[in-house]
Amino acid sequence: MGLSQILEITFLFALFQLFESKFAKKGLVKYGYLLRNPCSEWPFCFCQGFCRTKVAPGNAKQQASNPTNQQTYLPGDGLVGPLGDLSVSINLKSFTFNDLKNATKNFSPDNLIGEGGFGYVYKGWINENTLASSKPGSGTVVAVKKIKTQSFQGHREWLTEVRYLGQLRHENLVKLIGYCSEPKNRMIVYEFMPKGSLENHLFKKGVQPMSWSTRVQIATDIARGLSFLHSLNANVIYRDLKVSNILVDSKSHAKLSDFGLARKGPIGDGTHVSTRVVGTMGYAAPEYVASGHLTPKSDVYSFGVVLLELLSGRRAMGDETIGGPTSSLVDWAMQFLGEGKQFSRIMDTRLRGEYSKKGAQAASSLALRCLHMDPKYRPTMVEVLAELEQQQAVQSSPQAKLEHRIRTLSAHKSNYAS
Repeated sequence: MGLSQILEITFLFALFQLFESKFAKKGLVKYGYLLRNPCSEWPFCFCQGFCRTKVAPGNAKQQASNPTNQQTYLPGDGLVGPLGDLSVSINLKSFTFNDLKNATKNFSPDNLIGEGGFGYVYKGWINENTLASSKPGSGTVVAVKKIKTQSFQGHREWLTEVRYLGQLRHENLVKLIGYCSEPKNRMIVYEFMPKGSLENHLFKKGVQPMSWSTRVQIATDIARGLSFLHSLNANVIYRDLKVSNILVDSKSHAKLSDFGLARKGPIGDGTHVSTRVVGTMGYAAPEYVASGHLTPKSDVYSFGVVLLELLSGRRAMGDETIGGPTSSLVDWAMQFLGEGKQFSRIMDTRLRGEYSKKGAQAASSLALRCLHMDPKYRPTMVEVLAELEQQQAVQSSPQAKLEHRIRTLSAHKSNYAS
């Protein structure tokens, strides 16, 4: 990107900042978001503008300075607000900035447990009964996501996440405890997941590799969470399934987190939702990337990618073992999947052969169907869940446990001999 482009963008941004207060007095609020730009070496372009809000009767000047009293409309996605009724409508704890400042020991770097594109995640402590901030090291541990204040997209995703996670309750969704919505501070408080992300378990150096049974359990948990989201009652498309958004609890069960990109699914006779293309390279369904048409089958494709990562122990994009920074796990694995193919070639070598051959073949076949280029031929998440639960039942049978014991002993003897 040349100097002239940088100066132009800087000038436009400064201009919007200058007139922001004037527009606010007229009942307008600022929105902004990032779009991928495929026609330029610079991968994103920044879009910003102003949109009208509905302001409740009262002091207009005071309301303009307090976004929690407004209904926020964002282009292309319909009504996202209102902010003011969050705690009432979804029964969440409304935290102040000072509450969470105290809970995280002034957002101490020692309590930093994660960082994303739009914010930081800290470990904090609250009183289990009153939900008031507690002295660090005492009370209930929580995770506090602090949104970067300069990120308009971060605000948008914060609002989406609070609205969805605040209303949806399921054993395989991370529990949302509360939020902070002060004008210059946007934060979310979740239950703390002690074992971190699935990404760390699969790819972090020095971490003990997950057993085959744990991988099947986690795949089943993910499928159960997505199946719930796609149900008629919820009708939500997750849109951002990836290993970094899957968190693991103390019993190695998986839960979906980060609902900032979630969307309502099609209603009535609708077949899809048209929306801007967002997500992570390597996980997004090809038809969604090409057309912006989003359906529950888009999540099914992403699940197929995650299932491949669980089977292979390789990253969706850029894994060094399959070709470097631009390599695709799906493209690499396709040559070994399908009937008559050598599915064992994709299996994680760290498992040392300690897995059910029938189970691994069935899981590989399931991944292949989830990754079908035509979404019509992909299974639903209900069908995926049923198949994985059946695999779990077989895996728990006495015969399967005996076979697993024999495989383990055989692998240990082989390792000792070598």
